[in-house]
Amino acid sequence: METEQSWRRRELVAWVAGKVMPHEPVVRAWLSARMLPAEDIDDLIQEGYCRLSALDAFKHVENPGAFFLTTVRNILANRWARARVVRIDAISEIEAMAGADQAPSPERMAGDRRELGRVRALIAALPHRCRRIVELRRIDGRSQREVAEMMGVPETIVENESVRGLRLIMDGLRAQGDRVSADYEARRPGRGGRS
Repeated sequence: METEQSWRRRELVAWVAGKVMPHEPVVRAWLSARMLPAEDIDDLIQEGYCRLSALDAFKHVENPGAFFLTTVRNILANRWARARVVRIDAISEIEAMAGADQAPSPERMAGDRRELGRVRALIAALPHRCRRIVELRRIDGRSQREVAEMMGVPETIVENESVRGLRLIMDGLRAQGDRVSADYEARRPGRGGRS
């Protein structure tokens, strides 16, 4: 006989899988734009999922993607606040997070749209099978088994291609971030760039 607690647990797992996980690439892109190492990003995402798994209620959440981003952003802010050595740009991020209201500013929305566009472009550039698996798993929110059955491949292929696709996306975001930083450095006064 199933208990009410196990029924609620299964309902929470289904909600996370169907409503939250599809937003993970956007949250990863947001974290990547903050120039965090890939290991830290993985840890933050994992801790975010752990926090969600501890929720007593979730049906009141109107925007699961924004809720997940806020959860991960708060975890990051707490880590930065506890760190002994904090990057100077992290201080401004913490201040911005502390003073931010729930409604994103037009600038934030435009920046988020740019980041989403970058992620979509990187997904579109993936090899065909890899792209299809990433889209089905991370955007459509399908299970590994469903994708394997749909594509007629073993689940290990789905798992490997999903990991490969996410790695390529993260590498692409990191490379774009490095390019932006290099362009900024070249334009700084006293660096041979224009002032």
